[in-house]
Amino acid sequence: MLTRRRFLAAAAGAASAAAAPRAARAPAPPEVTTSLGRIRGTSEGGLATFRGIRYGIARRFRAPSPPSPSREPVSAERFGPSAPQRGERYRPQSEDCLFLNVWTPEASSARRRPVMVYFHGGAYSSGSVADPLNDGRHLAARGDVVVVTVNHRLNAFGYLYLARIDPGFADSGNVGQLDLILALRWIRDNIAVFGGDPDQVMLFGQSGGGAKITTLMGMPAAGGLFHRVATMSGQQVTASGPLNATERARAFMSALGAASIEALLALPPDALIEALAAEDPILGGNVYFGPVLDMNWLQRHPFWPDAPAQAHDIPMILGNTRDETRGFFSPDHPKVAGLSWDNIAERIAPELRVDILPEYVVREYRRLFPSLTPEQIFFAATTAGRSWRGQVEEADARARAGAPTFVYQLDYPSPVDSWRGAPHAHDIPLVFGTLDAPGSIAGTGAASRAVSATMMDAFIAFARSGDPNHDGLPDWPAYRLPERKTMIFDAEPRAEADPRRAERELFARVPYVQPGT
Repeated sequence: MLTRRRFLAAAAGAASAAAAPRAARAPAPPEVTTSLGRIRGTSEGGLATFRGIRYGIARRFRAPSPPSPSREPVSAERFGPSAPQRGERYRPQSEDCLFLNVWTPEASSARRRPVMVYFHGGAYSSGSVADPLNDGRHLAARGDVVVVTVNHRLNAFGYLYLARIDPGFADSGNVGQLDLILALRWIRDNIAVFGGDPDQVMLFGQSGGGAKITTLMGMPAAGGLFHRVATMSGQQVTASGPLNATERARAFMSALGAASIEALLALPPDALIEALAAEDPILGGNVYFGPVLDMNWLQRHPFWPDAPAQAHDIPMILGNTRDETRGFFSPDHPKVAGLSWDNIAERIAPELRVDILPEYVVREYRRLFPSLTPEQIFFAATTAGRSWRGQVEEADARARAGAPTFVYQLDYPSPVDSWRGAPHAHDIPLVFGTLDAPGSIAGTGAASRAVSATMMDAFIAFARSGDPNHDGLPDWPAYRLPERKTMIFDAEPRAEADPRRAERELFARVPYVQPGT
């Protein structure tokens, strides 16, 4: 017979044992019902995360279509495969790569939050949102927003133009863009169940990702699918003409030994990837693939001769980094090592990407900035001519149209690689808050965290209202002519009127012709 003390002790132990499993039990995985069917994600750090959601299916060189609904719940715990591309950085890879990912504070339609949709860079030929730099959890948590990242077809799989070789492939030159349009339609139709607002969709993308966005701004099929945009070093002023794109297609097929499209369709993906090293018949170097002015899906150049009227009412941020081209070269690169006043003009000429006398460019930089070394002039001039000029063209075009536009320049230098300064892609970890991710040179110190917080809050405010201003930022005026007010993101952010005016005026003396045309 139990004494009262032993009885109470046993009862307490039983109660504790019964309670322990309940206390240790993990939250149930979040589930939502979408056009694909029931989708099950994961709970991570207070967010509901869904990776690898299929938004489309596609046959080679043809427009994508929505997937059929699944009768069984679909697991969304891992990233889908990346698009086929050169290199081993992103694996696995597959032609079946139309997948997106969602981070949300709450997988419920009870509230509607702004939606921030990211397209990765890589010059239309490489890249993946599986890159840890593009992880959406910090933005989603900090801003109480829904973050979506999207993979799509790249290089020849996304932009090989075959319509003039076989009219049955009328969509071929822009199927990578059509993948993105299909993803945006999926977001419009499904994002509410993830707590997102389909009427508050902001696109943002860096480098090629920004260029994909500026191209979408001129594509009628994308109209109404997004409401604000931010491009980070991502201009696309023009597009490939159909005649040049056809020449590239023929050169690519010749490199493959494919005498017909049927032969091209029969080749394994790896063969097509190897042939990306074929010489470009227009530009030289590796063959270029990007959007095509096919008069079907893309009926005008994205930003030439003016800003597309369909996007005049869409607020836009355009940004670049101070030292863009330091992200493309290493100190021991043949173009950089041994730079001197005797060889800089020859080395700089092909990197300016405009038909301007290189000796004149060097002479003007030496006159304007007499303290700069040959190396400093090399990077300043190539940044201005190659990476920055297109942004100026786009910002000015929107200003002339009265379209709501904000411009920034990232001056904050890398604290861990001083030679790089503020290079191309430096703003990715600062905007995503992924300062400690592999590939980041943004640093994790107090200054880096402060710059990142300021940039994150500007993008979040823009997603919410179409205006990037917030309490932690000096006044960021809209970009108008002739003032050209620009926000300089640095340890101490500030707005400047027409920064780098002398460089802008130097390159404005020659027409801007974008590579790939």
